Amino acid sequence: MTTVYDVLQRPIITEKSSFQNTKLNQVVFEVASKATKAMIKEAVETIFEVKVERVNVMNMPAKKSRRGMSRRLLTRKKGYKKAIITLAAGETIDMFEGVR
Repeated sequence: MTTVYDVLQRPIITEKSSFQNTKLNQVVFEVASKATKAMIKEAVETIFEVKVERVNVMNMPAKKSRRGMSRRLLTRKKGYKKAIITLAAGETIDMFEGVR
């Protein structure tokens, strides 16, 4: 990874992550598989100009599913690395805010 922009891949927006954003002041991102906690913290602080208190990282496993009417065709979603970032009190990222 050469830049901080290569560390964060996309935000993860689900019901749980929306709850974490509003009540717990946390945001969730899918990150590069070789990213460390220090790299993730630096990337978020640099890109969004916020103060990060804590970074939790999880490796999400690959999932198998069945497709089609015959249920014989197997498909596989690849695994990814997920980071839950706790922001300092009073800090927000505009991308995760709702319509005002």
